[in-house]
Amino acid sequence: MNYQEAFEPRDEYNLLLESHVHPADYVNPKPADRYNLVVIGAGTAGLVTAAGAAGMGAKVALVERGLMGGDCLNVGCVPSKGIISAARAVASVRNAGNFGIRVPDGVEVDFGKAMERMRRLRSDISHHDSVKRFSNLGIDVFLGQGHFVSDSAIEVEGQRLNFKKAVIATGARASAPPIPGLDTIEYLTNESLFSLTELPKRLGVIGAGPIGCEMAQTFARLGSEVFLVEAMHGIMPREDQDGATIIREQMADDGVKLLCCGKDLELSPADDGGVRMTVTSHEQAYDITVDQLLVAVGRAPNVEGLDLEKAGVDSNKKGVVVDDRYRTTNARIFAAGDICSPFQFTHAADFMARTVIRNALFMGRAKGSALVIPWCTYTSPELAHVGLTARQAEEKGIEIDTFTQEMSGVDRAILEGETGGFVRVHVRKGSDEIVGATVVANNAGDMIGSLSMAMTQKIGLGSVANV
Repeated sequence: MNYQEAFEPRDEYNLLLESHVHPADYVNPKPADRYNLVVIGAGTAGLVTAAGAAGMGAKVALVERGLMGGDCLNVGCVPSKGIISAARAVASVRNAGNFGIRVPDGVEVDFGKAMERMRRLRSDISHHDSVKRFSNLGIDVFLGQGHFVSDSAIEVEGQRLNFKKAVIATGARASAPPIPGLDTIEYLTNESLFSLTELPKRLGVIGAGPIGCEMAQTFARLGSEVFLVEAMHGIMPREDQDGATIIREQMADDGVKLLCCGKDLELSPADDGGVRMTVTSHEQAYDITVDQLLVAVGRAPNVEGLDLEKAGVDSNKKGVVVDDRYRTTNARIFAAGDICSPFQFTHAADFMARTVIRNALFMGRAKGSALVIPWCTYTSPELAHVGLTARQAEEKGIEIDTFTQEMSGVDRAILEGETGGFVRVHVRKGSDEIVGATVVANNAGDMIGSLSMAMTQKIGLGSVANV
């Protein structure tokens, strides 16, 4: 990531953010003779690993070449939820008439103010991930490109850090997918989207996964004309398709124009300085010019510059190779977070880091496969999931019974005008053991927690129903 992009515009909030996560005047400390643990990467996985280990008395070094806080704080969870909340407020006001509330002058969106609010709140939060805070925890923080020089040492800014154990937590970044003409245009990714100060009148979004859907709906609600291009049918192809259909219909109501089953997509500079997209969707050809283009597909692991081969650590196109205990091919080096996991979520990185601490420092035998990882896409309504889908259960040969409660049959949902959604739970056939669940609702991200707890604590659906 070009971390300077996260600090645009250069207002008081981004200057405060910068002072916390990459202070310009910071001087790296003198290294200790040897560290119990050296962590490369100060995103969620790295921060949790470093803080947890230091809290248990380990001598820890933390190395970061870009921004403390990683994607989540700077260009991911925090800024995206900041503008999603603004878009939800807009939608609520527009929907007020359904509750007998008149808004005579309509809704006027000040996009600049909405983005300023996001930057202010992000800067307020950033001290939790700051260089100062982690230094105060007794951690030696080094800013700069860290790379292995042997199987037991890392070098950063000319200084050698010897270690007993190390953790690679360098994460992943947006990458350019193989789309004809992409290299001829300027485009946005999640690393540059949140630096916008003016609302694009027309926005193109490539990729109808979680990021693409969240941002397409958000910008449509804020006033952009949005064109969402997806190569496969529908949206969020990996999710429960009944739920994805509900969200697709709501996105259409919000003004998102979905061009799915997209073929022969080509990009080129437009005469007016925008981006021209030509694509075929369901046998119909489209020729569209947009002011900005968000590319929401493609991720690449951050392995460049680490010199992993000098440490005997194997990697591939998916990232660092690890076993079920997050050990790399060098037994004294572990990995956690997006650099080694198909579950690229902040909370997944957090719990992977906790597993690494147990295994690296205490000779634990905790397994990554034992983690139950829920996730949520923050569209309106939200779509949250944990465990197996019906398709995955079938692929694994697990017979299931499925129970679905439509929100249209729930009195509270009816009265709040939130009937588009459901709770769907899969149990092992002939028992009440929960093996998976999907929730589609405006607060699905909260609701999935109860089902996740039931799964982790071996509480059956019958016991849940009796509460």
